[in-house]
Amino acid sequence: MDTTTFDKTKTKIDGPMHASLRHDSAHKHVTGTAEYIDDIPEPDGLIHGALGMADRAHAEIVSMDLSEVEAMPGVIWVMTGKDVPGENDVSSGGRHDEPLLAEKLVEFHGQPIFAVFAETRDIARKAARKAKITYKDLPHWSDIDGALENGEPLVTPGMVLQRGEAKIEMDVAPRRLTGTMRIGGQEHFYLESHIAMAVPGEDDEVTVWSSTQHPSEIQHIVSHILQVPSNAVTVQVRRMGGGFGGKETQGNQFAALCAIAAKKLNRAVKIRPDRDEDMTATGKRHDFRVDYELGFDEEGRIHAVDATYAARCGFSSDLSGPVTDRALFHADSSYFYPHVHLASKPLKTHTVSNTAFRGFGGPQGMVGGERFIEEIAYAVGKDPLEIRKLNFYGEQGSNRTLTPYHQEVEDNVIARIVDELEASADYQARRQAIIEFNKTSPVIRKGIALTPVKFGISFTMTAFNQAGALVHIYNDGSIHLNHGGTEMGQGLYTKVAQVVADAFQVDVGRVKITATTTGKVPNTSATAASSGSDLNGMAAYDAARQIRERLIKFAAENWNVSEEDVVFLPNRVRIGQEEIGFNDFIKKAYFARVQLSAAGFYKTPKIHWDRAAGRGTPFYYFAYGASCSEVSIDTLTGEYMMERTDILHDVGKSLNPAIDIGQVEGAFVQGMGWLTTEELWWDAKGRLRTHAPSTYKIPLASDRPKIFNVKLAEWSENAEPTIGRSKAVGEPPFMLAISVLEALSMAIASVADYKVCPRLDAPATPERVLMAVERLKKV
Repeated sequence: MDTTTFDKTKTKIDGPMHASLRHDSAHKHVTGTAEYIDDIPEPDGLIHGALGMADRAHAEIVSMDLSEVEAMPGVIWVMTGKDVPGENDVSSGGRHDEPLLAEKLVEFHGQPIFAVFAETRDIARKAARKAKITYKDLPHWSDIDGALENGEPLVTPGMVLQRGEAKIEMDVAPRRLTGTMRIGGQEHFYLESHIAMAVPGEDDEVTVWSSTQHPSEIQHIVSHILQVPSNAVTVQVRRMGGGFGGKETQGNQFAALCAIAAKKLNRAVKIRPDRDEDMTATGKRHDFRVDYELGFDEEGRIHAVDATYAARCGFSSDLSGPVTDRALFHADSSYFYPHVHLASKPLKTHTVSNTAFRGFGGPQGMVGGERFIEEIAYAVGKDPLEIRKLNFYGEQGSNRTLTPYHQEVEDNVIARIVDELEASADYQARRQAIIEFNKTSPVIRKGIALTPVKFGISFTMTAFNQAGALVHIYNDGSIHLNHGGTEMGQGLYTKVAQVVADAFQVDVGRVKITATTTGKVPNTSATAASSGSDLNGMAAYDAARQIRERLIKFAAENWNVSEEDVVFLPNRVRIGQEEIGFNDFIKKAYFARVQLSAAGFYKTPKIHWDRAAGRGTPFYYFAYGASCSEVSIDTLTGEYMMERTDILHDVGKSLNPAIDIGQVEGAFVQGMGWLTTEELWWDAKGRLRTHAPSTYKIPLASDRPKIFNVKLAEWSENAEPTIGRSKAVGEPPFMLAISVLEALSMAIASVADYKVCPRLDAPATPERVLMAVERLKKV
């Protein structure tokens, strides 16, 4: 780097905030040079681990003979629950209900009972199959209905949100109806499966490489498992090959097993389950059953809503409490309910413990809310979009802004977004043309729907809304950036680097992005809840601000000018009438003993939440969006095609429009998969049978809409002082895919001349679409 010259004519840095900049690792992703944990050169003497998994859904372990496992050549150690140095527990919520290795009781098919550590991965996996275990089978149920029929056991207490007098108003509403909707779960299907590697250090130290969204939780779990303080455990994460929430808590068991074996055997240890094991032993998106009663008038205006959201949570609590809470938070979708009563039931089932997934319960809540609208629309014989508009939250100052959890909806832009998309997508003309087409088409039927998104941003656990960052400027002018956020392909590292580059007015290439590590930034929150850029961007800005203020003070004192006369320009600094290159300026500051390092910190303001009362302000702000989708279905087979989708999405003042558009596109397709092709299925013995790409169908590139128009609401700017006035983009666009389910529903409804709500459950597989068509033919 040239430390003496700079371009005085340059008016803009490369890669500032709000610029479309490619992902920092994009070229590495496509060339295969991006380093993931399994690409790290293996330490000498590395041992490989594999899981020994239960083949019962619910049973007592009567006896366990592992002699053949231990006798297999190449096996070094076989670990069971009694070998755990600390408490045999890797639960996330502190409920102590998730053993690392089951000892006496098996609660789901595929639950880890022991672990094998051997010279090679192949030996470890083959040895794990040689165990002889005797069980005493116990009654089991694997779905919501089974739990409801067996006493409604809960993994954690449910929650109630209420405002007004829902039951009273229901009785006096001009019209009312009841219904049930089933909403399926979803496998994360990250390209990189779970993986962890632990290297023992001296004394009580251990370093863990983990594919995790929550390095601090891995640190916490490992320290408790090993009975050592957190300062003895260092967790490293450079990047993940996808996460989507599946790596928020589910990496705990793999990291803990590696760490225990590494310290016991004093050798490096790695565990990488194959896809079948990963899908069997790790949690998924919660599936829900929504039972609802609606009161409304002849116009379609909602008077009262009473709904219960029951969820399949699996055998332990994991994150089911906050997931089912967030489902209730989003049961209103974009609509004002004058009188409302909402309840959650986080049900225990004998299946793997379900966990976080993009949207974190919000999509399930919102799908239920959109079903309410659809039911009313068919009941009163109107276009569902008309009913949506009629029930939108009002502008600030109206009497229609209070949510079921008593937070005011401020800065409500949903009506504008929907109106703009309705016009740009030519919704009205296309809908009329589709209705005419369906009148004359005996086999192929079409549908179109325009649905809104309103998604609350913040962790509902207030303490998680904090972040730290570390910024160093070295005396050659290069910048080192580290923060608590993790990179799973979403572009977080790039965005935060742009923040730092912008703060110092230097090209983004000068900012070195470094791996997330608990050794640099402590006590970090998971990269989740769409908060990565909000939290870590502000923390990094705070660190840069501290250094910048020191540099301004140094320049003012040494050049004898006022602080207002010190201005950072592209790759240089103007001090009074003099301009000096950034590198030379930093060198002078170093020799003047100016501190060129700072730890930044940020905590989200304004938020508070009282779960017991069901009141508060759990969200800092809302992100909005809308999508319009058109589909064609074959009424003889149930097969369908995505003809076109138009999206207008609100990200505030985008930190990086190119990355944000990619996030919107990807989220929509992933949401489309959840609502159409991705179906989880357990058999009568509680075995997950959709445990590989051969049986579990994620969307292909060919499944995307034939015409796919995605735009950001460029006029939007966050009313709250977020980083660059941007808004979160990770989770909100996932719910845009609800328009696909609604469009399929309209196509099916045409079979009965739109007189009956099809009540299409999700996922709307071709089989489910065909059954709905056949059902409506009989109406």
